[in-house]
Amino acid sequence: MALSLVLHRVAGLDPWQEVYDSVTHRQIAGGVSAESVHRTGGDPDNVPVINQLDSVAAARRCFANLYLLEAMDRAGVKAEPVIGFDD
Repeated sequence: MALSLVLHRVAGLDPWQEVYDSVTHRQIAGGVSAESVHRTGGDPDNVPVINQLDSVAAARRCFANLYLLEAMDRAGVKAEPVIGFDD
């Protein structure tokens, strides 16, 4: 099992959440078996997401998916997300 921590800087949580929810099936197809979305206290535009996948290699493949990258753009992600992995 591997975990990923993705830090998204977003234009607004509600529009981001709508797009995020719409690509759940893509994340599952990419190997995400569990996920949780959080808000950073005092900074509502910083959205940490924790994902569980089978391996770091699976996580890297999932996050390289062009559809998910395009979805981040549609969701109002203002900067390249910071992504960390742990196995």
